[in-house]
Amino acid sequence: MPELSGKSIIGFTRGDSDVDSFHAIDPTNSESLPPAYHSASSEELDAAVQLAGEAFETYGRATGKQKASLLRTIAEKIESLGDELVARATQETALPLARIKADELKDANPMNIWRMYREPA
Repeated sequence: MPELSGKSIIGFTRGDSDVDSFHAIDPTNSESLPPAYHSASSEELDAAVQLAGEAFETYGRATGKQKASLLRTIAEKIESLGDELVARATQETALPLARIKADELKDANPMNIWRMYREPA
């Protein structure tokens, strides 16, 4: 899993705001988990909203095959994070490992099912 930076992802860049930082907390021992997360600045938020609007327009014009390809890529990225994602989610939530793994599948499988339905054979 890529190292957590604590910075917002805005398009293909990372935010550089250092205001209002906070930490995830391990609920089993109340200890702060690294890294410090930083709230987006107003300018970063405006940029994210602008990019989301553009992405919405682009996605709306995409063909079923293009949408299926995007969903396949998202599912593959989730699945590629594997045990590291599961470990971090368990650490941040104190949910049992089996529950986190089930949630991971729950998130990735609908994308795969939808794309198989939309993608021509």
